[in-house]
Amino acid sequence: MQKINRIELISNKYIKPYVFVITFVIRIVNYTCSRLVAHIVPVYLTYTMIRHTQNKNLITLILGMLATVSPFAIDFYLPAFAQIADDFGTSTARISLSVSSYFIGMALGQLLYGPLLDRFGRKRPLYAGLIIFIIASIGCTFSHRVELLITLRFIQALGGSVAGVAAMAMVKDFFPPAQGPRVFAMLILTIGLSPLLAPTIGGFVATAFNWKAVFILLSLIALFALIIVFLFLPEGQEPDNTVTLQVKPMAKTYLSILSETQFFTYTISGSFSFATLFIYVAGSPIVFIELFHVSPQMYGAIFAFLSVGFIGASQLNIFLVKKFTSNEIFRFSLIVQVLAGFIFLAVAWYGLMNLYSTILMLFIFLSCVGLINPNASALALAPFTKNIGSAAAMLGCSQIGIAALASIAVGMFESVSMLPMIASMVATASFALFLLLRGEKKMAGKIVAADINKGTVAH
Repeated sequence: MQKINRIELISNKYIKPYVFVITFVIRIVNYTCSRLVAHIVPVYLTYTMIRHTQNKNLITLILGMLATVSPFAIDFYLPAFAQIADDFGTSTARISLSVSSYFIGMALGQLLYGPLLDRFGRKRPLYAGLIIFIIASIGCTFSHRVELLITLRFIQALGGSVAGVAAMAMVKDFFPPAQGPRVFAMLILTIGLSPLLAPTIGGFVATAFNWKAVFILLSLIALFALIIVFLFLPEGQEPDNTVTLQVKPMAKTYLSILSETQFFTYTISGSFSFATLFIYVAGSPIVFIELFHVSPQMYGAIFAFLSVGFIGASQLNIFLVKKFTSNEIFRFSLIVQVLAGFIFLAVAWYGLMNLYSTILMLFIFLSCVGLINPNASALALAPFTKNIGSAAAMLGCSQIGIAALASIAVGMFESVSMLPMIASMVATASFALFLLLRGEKKMAGKIVAADINKGTVAH
């Protein structure tokens, strides 16, 4: 009871203001859209909207576009770190804190938008979140201090995270269970492609124009998504006024989920391993642009190549689970990740790493994450037959939240060196292995078998 009261006190102080703002924006959007539909939209356009709602392929494309909004915003401006640091008169390490603040906003969004999408329907929270994302993106172009950029990136993530949450929810609205896995696979493949494309495009935009053009383009992409959603995406689930937005009932549900040993073990252990990916994202501009002096375009190419390791390993996992259990793959990959991390740290400590060996070690490290993450998610959700949605939300929040906090370490060292990034990655991976071994001892071999499809959907 004391835990719940403490959570409620924190929520009243920090979370409720954001819920109030988002709810207020949703109500404004609701009124505006109703007046717009009633007085401005012609009859023939309404007919076109109704016709397009029957097109499942179009809906799939729209959901894929929504799922990439927030991941694209993470990687798009990474090649411009040096430009932003020069304009602000600060270090690249300080600018990397804006990546961490974005991750924190994404983590909060995982928990906030679930109830809002049920209470107000799918499209109105989408309008509100995308509008917040657009305003924050434009605000980033007017920021002249790193503190303001960090704050605006948090707000940007808080708005943009609704797109991915809504896309996942609307798969169940528009498609029967038999088609769900195919659509989810497409969405996850689309999300996986964003780190391949975003830094490359962002590097060209930053070089051809400047870093502000990157955020202007992000706002235009979100505006385009907003227009497409308004014109062609049907509502999906209707608003449900019975859904409560009170903190205490939600807190009780989340606490009961965390009390499940298997969920706690694989969620927290997997999240600390997953944090190495976020640490890499925050630290890679320092390593490649500041330390090895590669161009923004070359940085984008390196980032895309390393993303192949992560994405390729996650696809390889589909075949591995036919021969090995998820727990075996998870444990083996985590051990390899820790050993590779210590080798990476030792060689870097003596200054023996060059550009190519650094890329190789990061490729191995990120490939391990690609194997660990889907199995951790599947094992965490395996014990549940109800409250799966809340468990998935807690899983997503834990993954992104822990990773966001871990990535802050890169920016706090204020160093043009790869050692803070590598040391942070080794520390989080080692702690993940410790948690796994401790959790397995508590479960004493009583592990519920995982459905890998659950894990893939959760992520």
